[in-house]
Amino acid sequence: MKKVAGRLWLLALVLAASVVAFVPTYQPVYQALPVWAKTVLPNKGITLGLDLQGGIHMVMEVDEDRAVEIAVDRSTMSLQDLLVDKKIPVESVKRTGPARITIQFQNADLKAQIQKLLDDYPTFMEKDAAGTAGSLVWELRDTEIARIKDSTINQALETIRNRIDQFGVAEPVVQRQGLKQIVVQLPGVKDPKRAKDLIKETALLEFKMLDEDSQVRLELPAAIPRDKEAEIITQFEGKLPEGDQILFERSIEKETGREYRIPYVVKKRVMLTGDVLSDARVSIGQFNDPYVSITFDSKGGQEFERITADNVKKRMAVVLDNTIYSAPVIQERISGGRAQITGTFSTQEANDLAIVLRAGALPAPLKIVQDLTVGPSLGQDSIDKGVKATLIAGAMVVLFMAVYYRLSGVIANFALMLNLVCLMGALSALTATLTLPGIAGIVLTIGMGVDSNVLIFERIREELRSGKAVRSAIDAGYDKALLTIIDSHVTTLITGVALFLFGTGPIKGFAVTLCLGIAINLFTALVGTKVIFDLLNQRPKVETLSI
Repeated sequence: MKKVAGRLWLLALVLAASVVAFVPTYQPVYQALPVWAKTVLPNKGITLGLDLQGGIHMVMEVDEDRAVEIAVDRSTMSLQDLLVDKKIPVESVKRTGPARITIQFQNADLKAQIQKLLDDYPTFMEKDAAGTAGSLVWELRDTEIARIKDSTINQALETIRNRIDQFGVAEPVVQRQGLKQIVVQLPGVKDPKRAKDLIKETALLEFKMLDEDSQVRLELPAAIPRDKEAEIITQFEGKLPEGDQILFERSIEKETGREYRIPYVVKKRVMLTGDVLSDARVSIGQFNDPYVSITFDSKGGQEFERITADNVKKRMAVVLDNTIYSAPVIQERISGGRAQITGTFSTQEANDLAIVLRAGALPAPLKIVQDLTVGPSLGQDSIDKGVKATLIAGAMVVLFMAVYYRLSGVIANFALMLNLVCLMGALSALTATLTLPGIAGIVLTIGMGVDSNVLIFERIREELRSGKAVRSAIDAGYDKALLTIIDSHVTTLITGVALFLFGTGPIKGFAVTLCLGIAINLFTALVGTKVIFDLLNQRPKVETLSI
């Protein structure tokens, strides 16, 4: 009796622990608990996956080749500054390929001086060293190209994660998939369009000077309708001096709400980039217009002060993703490391701009290759159907076991109910995410829960037919079915672990419920039902068994 009592206490303890662990999932009961109980229990239980509560599922691909071009462009600008500092006169320094820089010069004697500068750029190597006397070609090393591509994915992953954290999405999934893809799942998002814009916006902030000496600026129209930018660029493409480009400022008429574009001739050279920002906040101007106040770090503050001192009474464009937000005239040297980004945007747009600036710019543009939006109503419909399927499957299994195995079937049904309670408690304790395939895993667990008992009961029947006593038949049935049950469960468990390790999203949800259900089923089938049979065998005379 002591042995049975110990297992009985174990069952009671497991059942109580499962019920307690499930309490955080049911918030009305959890909120009614005393404070000390809330400190012991986790503050949340089972969370619903994307397919059950609605949200966004996106697979994005990083433009790795563009990341390499951006890195080479930065090296090109750095080399230009270095040549100026060294007082080495050259005709041009340009990127002439995805990973190539060409330096043009007239004096052949300068070639040796420029070649020495290669020591400052160890990631480049000289290409075609025996070429013309008036040019040098540097090319990025293959190892550096591979490093840039890999770090671009990791940096994009971290940047997206930071943006989502500031956006305030609960239980987001941001993970790498394959070589250059990123999977983003945002369950429960109420404004999918805003979330997508926030994630995929490159947010490359640049400060550039307007070319006010160019004759092209006099020929540009004062304003153009939106979506006509490409026509203006094509019209003036051949007239622009080398080193200039046409960018547009977005503007809206307050009276009519009509949106239009203002073209500017801007120098391509970047004076300062957003990677020196330390903070970005939304502020309200004197006319209740929102603007973004930015703060530079120490290095950026010094550089911004130097740039403004050298360009007093000139116009500087604040450019974000090749769109001008403002182009103010620099009235005086700006010290203190602070600046403003003004524009015709709403408070929400200003807040989103501050978020992406704080989180940092993406290292390269993103392309959405898969986009799935699940509405909350569709998710609730999936929950209702999943619960309905579980109840129907459970009722059919319970009815079959009770009719076919009679009292023993009722005992198996008790183990099945215990299995479900323990499974829900385990999912809640692990704060697991329940998905639609996860519900399918629960339904499968119901079938597997009685499968073990069917093996045991058939063994017991064989022992009873051979003339053994009830107690001996029960013990022999459990002993002989033990290895078969363990073998079938372990092989299924291996499959479930493989699905969890290599699957993504909903597949992992199925794997979690499957693995937990298998482990719990072993306990309820081999311990739960055996305890009840042992209790029945405590009676003085047991000559028959309802099976």
